[in-house]
Amino acid sequence: MIEMFKPGETTASLEVLVIGAGPAGIAAACIADESGAITGIVDENPGIGGQIWRGTSQNAPSSQAAQKRSQDLSKSKAQLLLGARVIAQPDAGILIAETAEQTYTLECKRLILATGAREGFLPFPGWTLPGVFGAGGLQALVKSGLSVRGKRIVVAGSGPLLLAVAAYLKKSGAQVLQIAEQTPLKKLRAFTNRLVRHPAKAWQALQLKLSLWGVPYRAGIWPVRAGGSEKLEWVELTDGKETERVECDYLACGFNLAPNTELAQLLGCELENGCVRVDEFQETTQPGVYCAGEPVGIGGLETALIEGEIAGAACLGHRDYARTLFSKRAKARRFAALLETTFALRDELRELARPDTFVCRCEDVTYERMAGHGSWRSAKLQTRCGMGPCQGRVCGPAAEFLFGWKVDSVRPPIFPARVESLTVAGVRE
Repeated sequence: MIEMFKPGETTASLEVLVIGAGPAGIAAACIADESGAITGIVDENPGIGGQIWRGTSQNAPSSQAAQKRSQDLSKSKAQLLLGARVIAQPDAGILIAETAEQTYTLECKRLILATGAREGFLPFPGWTLPGVFGAGGLQALVKSGLSVRGKRIVVAGSGPLLLAVAAYLKKSGAQVLQIAEQTPLKKLRAFTNRLVRHPAKAWQALQLKLSLWGVPYRAGIWPVRAGGSEKLEWVELTDGKETERVECDYLACGFNLAPNTELAQLLGCELENGCVRVDEFQETTQPGVYCAGEPVGIGGLETALIEGEIAGAACLGHRDYARTLFSKRAKARRFAALLETTFALRDELRELARPDTFVCRCEDVTYERMAGHGSWRSAKLQTRCGMGPCQGRVCGPAAEFLFGWKVDSVRPPIFPARVESLTVAGVRE
């Protein structure tokens, strides 16, 4: 790997540009580099690996395929631009990226979007208190140096991420009080029975359960309220019939994942069921723009790696090689579909927010104010929901779940940006 820019340079010309240095982006970049294409990778994080491989030795790639691709990238000629966000596309084949110090112009012939996903949040009374974290967010903070040794932590929400987070927190010295999974026990048992068809996944699940020995894993339980005088002191959990209060220092709460599709939308790529629409070669509805990993559907690590390889090969015309991966992708996607069905959010979660509960925490917009509108556009125009620093990345998916709304447009810049960068990008109101 090499740095994309030398001191004083602000423009790069590439054959293949990959946005996102997580598993899908790494796999795509490796394939493109192996084909001899001038390849670049842009990621907003200071290091490669995305959220799943954030950190160093404690968070090494977890499979042989992942380890191989990580090693391949380190030996490649791929050019890196880290700590940078793509904010706009002033013209076809040209993207503008911004770091803390500089604005860059990236020219490319082919583009691969591997922008990953973020945690899904659902508003409930007290969810904005200090001490209430996204499950993956708390894990990322611990990996970055936050000490949780001796802290009492409740992990709640939905999905396999809860187990992984709880195991990491316990390993880091936290006292994990319990894992509250909103999925009913009956669905979890059916899921467990079907794991025998996926031995590698079953082995991973068993390892996680063993590492969490002694930590209660409760099905059909979800948070309804968090409280404390100035920071989190307790959380109330329910099974829909009875409610209990658990004293704790932190609540790590996450309701599945939401794909990062904003850049794809900005580029004019069509969405389908909230994900980027792609063909069998991972090409979007915009010619020359490919997409892999979570933006095309939450599928996990192995799916992302396979889709990244297909996109990296197909974008350079190596379709025969790409076809050899179709069966592996189909198998990985079948498991992803099983996860989606098992951990679908229950209807009761739509009733968590009270009238005065903030849904848009950036602009302090309550549930009551948003519920008075019939669409995301109307609510945004009248209440400023989605217009804060996160640009709707938190409240947008929440509003979709609560009200059935669709975020129907994305405008540049897709991240808050400096005036200098907006000038370079040609963004005008």
